Amino acid sequence: MYVCLCNGVTDRQIRQAVEQGATRMRDLNLELGVASDCGKCACCAKQILQECLAEQKMIGMMVAA
Repeated sequence: MYVCLCNGVTDRQIRQAVEQGATRMRDLNLELGVASDCGKCACCAKQILQECLAEQKMIGMMVAA
């Protein structure tokens, strides 16, 4: 699904960026241009970022156990 219409950024691209090390909105902004124009995507992008980081943390905990 498109998250940032101004820059044509999808949720998959955000998830991929997180897999490659993005941990902050600033990272997404610099790498993908998220929330750099009108800013309407910031809330949704942040939610996806937080979900991905939580998933990574959960996976890390499972692997460590």
